Parts: sequence; structure tokens; C-alpha cells
Amino acid sequence: MTSKHQQVAAEIAKLREQIRYHDYKYYAEAAPEISDLEYDRLVERLKRLEEQYPEFITPDSPTQRVGEEPVEGLVEVEHRVPMLSIDNTYTEAEVRNFAQRARRLLGGEPIEWVVELKVDGVAVAVFYENGVLVRGVTRGNGRVGDDITHNVRTIRDIPLRLYGDQVPPVVELRGEVYMCNSDLAALNQEQQARGEPVFANPRNATAGSIRQLDPRICARRRLRFFCHGLGYSEGLAIATHSEFLEQVRHWCVPTPPFPKVFPELDPAIEYCHQLIERLHELDFEIDGFVLKVDRFDQRERLGATSKSPRWMLAYKFEKYEATTRIKQIRVQVGKTGIITPVADLEPVEIAGTIVSRASLHNADEIRRKDVREGDVVVVEKAGKIIPHVVRVEKHLRKQPLPEFVFPDRCPECHKRLVRDQGGVYIRCVNPQCPAQIKERIRYYASRNAMDIEGLGDKLVDQLVEKGLVRSYGDLYGLRADQLEQLERMGKKSAENLLRNVESSKNRGLARFLNALSIRHVGARVATVLAEHFGSMERLQRASIEELTAVPEIGPIIAQSVYDFLHSDFGRQTIEDLRRLGIKMEEEKVAEKVSPTLAGKTIVVTGTLKNYSREEIEGLIARHGGRPSSSVSGKTDFVIVGENPGSKLDKARQLGVPLLTEEEFEAMLKGA
Repeated sequence: MTSKHQQVAAEIAKLREQIRYHDYKYYAEAAPEISDLEYDRLVERLKRLEEQYPEFITPDSPTQRVGEEPVEGLVEVEHRVPMLSIDNTYTEAEVRNFAQRARRLLGGEPIEWVVELKVDGVAVAVFYENGVLVRGVTRGNGRVGDDITHNVRTIRDIPLRLYGDQVPPVVELRGEVYMCNSDLAALNQEQQARGEPVFANPRNATAGSIRQLDPRICARRRLRFFCHGLGYSEGLAIATHSEFLEQVRHWCVPTPPFPKVFPELDPAIEYCHQLIERLHELDFEIDGFVLKVDRFDQRERLGATSKSPRWMLAYKFEKYEATTRIKQIRVQVGKTGIITPVADLEPVEIAGTIVSRASLHNADEIRRKDVREGDVVVVEKAGKIIPHVVRVEKHLRKQPLPEFVFPDRCPECHKRLVRDQGGVYIRCVNPQCPAQIKERIRYYASRNAMDIEGLGDKLVDQLVEKGLVRSYGDLYGLRADQLEQLERMGKKSAENLLRNVESSKNRGLARFLNALSIRHVGARVATVLAEHFGSMERLQRASIEELTAVPEIGPIIAQSVYDFLHSDFGRQTIEDLRRLGIKMEEEKVAEKVSPTLAGKTIVVTGTLKNYSREEIEGLIARHGGRPSSSVSGKTDFVIVGENPGSKLDKARQLGVPLLTEEEFEAMLKGA
């Protein structure tokens, strides 16, 4: 080899290593270090060198993803380890039964559970030999699948060569090929422009794409991949699934986001419920969660039935979708100043209810989904969460629509808006903003805060708009003659309201802290702080370190509480209310608890008529009980509202006493 050829070979090797490194940063770590333009220049340079020196082209080169010719047909391949289906359930009770069976089969050994998103795509197996991609196969019937290597090579998430040095001789990575909602929207635009049928949903598009004979068609479809399991392997020394996921990411293969390991089942189930509320953050479809035994040795002993592993279960949720049009996008100002965009929709029925609006959450989400006024959108309800916009049906845009411009000034007070440092929220930082004042006063008067009966939304609007109330303290200076001039306020109503305002002075520190609308402080955090410090004076003297040392109070909450208490607005607010006689001490637990609830673990399921979930849990805590999110043998009572979930089934199965909302209130009054 001439010196020139040696130089070219060295440059080609360097370019390939650079491209693989940047693929790793982009796909595995989601932390790209160079721009798309710089990346494209590296690839283009490599292409030119390989065209000039074709003797240096190798199958694992980043330029060799898309073949030039279609394959003649899909060849069947037998799986060395069967790709079994996953048992699934929609109820929490069946999840618990599954876990109990697994533990029984293991002789009572403790089990650590991994929770993963269940991505709604097409299952495939990808094989590597000495780190080089050699084959991709569909699941098929679990025993035999179709060879789709020509299409798998086009998926940028799947490296042609595993990154790094610690690569086993043979490894089979199993996962899900899927399509992002944003990519489906773009694909349907292209399909319509070519006069071809559009796809109904991402999964249909994925299933049709991965089986194409021409890899160039599949490459245009922008498919993605998540690895979630291990098939056949040689020389891979890993003991747990969580270790496997970490190793896979080091090889530059992406895994589903938000995986987490739990030492017990209860927090794992609770985590699933929490993740449902984050669906709007995802640009891909999921239809549930997968709970897996973490340890491989336990999996081996559990084995499988003829159809499914005994160490893995899909915990699915009902999803309901509908298509409608956005009439208008507007923004709302919350009590902490967060500006939330909301889509007003043409009313549409989803899961038996009429939906006429959906939160768009933040400016980044609007930009990512490219949501515009007049767009036709797919709206989804999953579980019991509020509806959210899944994607825009861009192929139905019959004319250009202007992009939504997020305001740079508050729509109420017109002060300049500020984005949270390192965050997605944009907020009005003016504490005297009328919209914030209204929301803060509403929350201050709510049942779980200072509980001022009669101070409803419309009355709050009038009080603020007429300048009678600009702060919490102004509520305690209201006069009957002022109130009697307002709509729907007679003499008796005014007198009742003033009595209720006066009685709110004695709610105690926990309710008062909750009422102040401090960021990250709700009823539970307020109760924890009140019980630990006992008085506002002690709380104000606490350092960030002392706050962080309190159980359940992390550094973010501690910093937020400290900042509020030491801000001009916070200090002035507390001082004004102290002068007005607001009680800022917490009664000792012995004086405030209900003998009926003291030390009892209580779960709430369904929708209550008189309380939000936060309010009822705060009420339970204030009376000495322990609110819990899951039913177990240690649960003392379950309060049942309308449309109860699987917690009711579990309570009946375990024989846990059930209470209606009215029976719970009667219990408190009796105590």
C-alpha cells in the first residue's frame, strides 16, 4: 500500500470513528456536540473518499445503510431463542396477582422490578457478530420471522457497528421499530403530494415500511428503534436487565426513556400512574408499561409458559382518540405565573365525554408538534388524564397557516415574560399581575388551603377587577358595604363571607403554607414542613441545608421555599398577614388528630364530589392518617368516589373496609 493509500485509509477510519461517536452522542445520549450541517459534512467527505477509493468500502461503513436494489422477497429465519409474546392486563389487581405468582415460584425471594414504556411499534431482533450488524428479523410467529436486514440497515438508531470496545462475539438485541408522530405527519404530507394513500397511525406506517422489498422506500420513512431486551448472546457477562440497558446505551443503541428499578411492586405501580401524566412529552405512541423481573437468574428459574415469559407483564391502559380542529390557541396565567397555552377545539366526543379544549403545555411542545390555529389534530385521552394533542394532520392543511407566536409579554399585566433557567416553562414574574392575583386568591380560599366558603371564582374576579383585593391581606379588610355592591351579594351573603374570612385566621401553619402558592409546595409538602418546624418563625430561620434535611424535602423544593421566604414579596406577605392575626403555628399532632384516623393508611379511588385528590389527602394527613396511592394488606380504609378504578377491586379482594365520601365525613364529625 502506497503512502497515499495509507493516508486515505487512516482518514476514512478516522471519519467513521467520528461519525459513530456523534451518532452515539445524538442517539444514545441525546446530547449532540455538532450541528446537523457539520455532521452532514463528515458523511459527505467519507462518501467522496469511498467513491474515489472503493477498495476501502466495508459493509459497516456509515455510508452503506441504504442498498441500491430491492430484495427479491422476504426470507424466513428461525429464531435461536423464541420471541414469545407478553401477557397483558388492564387492571392493577392482575398486576399484583402476577407479581405474587412470580414471588411464590421463587420461594418468597424479594424481586426488584423494572418499569419500561411499552412502545407501540413492530417487534424485531437485531444480530451482531463481533460488533458488526449481520441480520435483522421480524418477530413473526415467535418461532420464525422474516429477514428484513436490508431495511433494518436504513434505521439510524441501529448502528451498523456497535460503539466501543466491550462488545461480545455474538449478541441479539430485541426491541421495537416505531415511527414518531411528527414523522408520520410529514410522511402523510409526502404521500398525499404523490397521490398515494395516507397512513392511519404510526404503527400501521411502521408495519408497512419495515416489510418493503426496496430499502430506499423504508429509508424515506424515517423509522426509529428502541432496544428493550436480550435474545441469544455469547460472552456477555451481565446479571440484570438494568445493567443490560446501561450497556446497550454504551453501544450507541437507544433504549426506551424513563426506565426505573424498584425494590417493591407498590412504588413500581405508582410510577406507571405518574408516567401516564407525561404522555404529552413523547413524540411516539405507547399503549402501556412493561414490568420485568430485573435479575436474570430469577428470570431463568421463573421460565415461561408455551406463550409468554413468567417474568414479564404488560400493564396497559385504555386509549381513546378523535380527530377535530383547533379553533384558537390562547394562553392562561397560573398562580405561580406559568403561561400555559390552551387549544380551543371544535367539540368532539372522546370516551363518552365532550372535549372542547386541550392543554398544549408549553411553547416547546407547540413548536415540536407544529400546532397552528385551524389545524386538524388527533386528540387523545389515556387513562383518566386530561386530553392532549397527539399530532397535527398536516396533510389536511388546505392552505398555509401562520405559526403560533408565543407572547413575549404577559397577556394580563404586559410585563416581559421570562423562561425558567434550563426549563420549558415561560412565566410572568410580576407578583402583582392581576391574573396571578386572581388565581392565588382562588387557591388561598380553596378547601385544602384557608377554606373560605363563599369566595368563589366569579366573586374573586369582581374583587380583583374592582381593586378591592390585591393581596391576601386585603381579604381581611373587606367591609360589608363594599361586598353588598357586588353582583349576587346581598347583606346576608356579605355577612356570611366576612365570618368565613375571619375564621380562616385559625387554620394553622400547614394550610397557610399551602395557601401561599409557593412553587413546588402542595398540601403534602406544606404538612411535612409544618410538622417539622412547628412555626413560621422557625421555618423562616431555616437554612437551605436544614430544609433539605427534612424527610421528603429535596433540594429543588428547599430552594424554592427558601427563595420565597426571603424574597421581598414573601417577607412582606407573611409580615402583613402576621399583623392581621393569621395563625402561623402548627398544633401538636396529639391535639389535632382524629382518634378514628390516627395512624390509619387510607387510599382514595375515583372522583369525589367535594374534594380534589390533593384536598382529600391533605385532610387525611391533618387528622393523623396516612394517605396512600396503592391498596395493600396494610390499607385500613378505601374511600370510594365515582368511576373507581382497579383499587376498588383490590380492596374487595383483600377485604379492606370501603367508605363513601359521606361516610368518611361522618366519621370525622363523629370523632
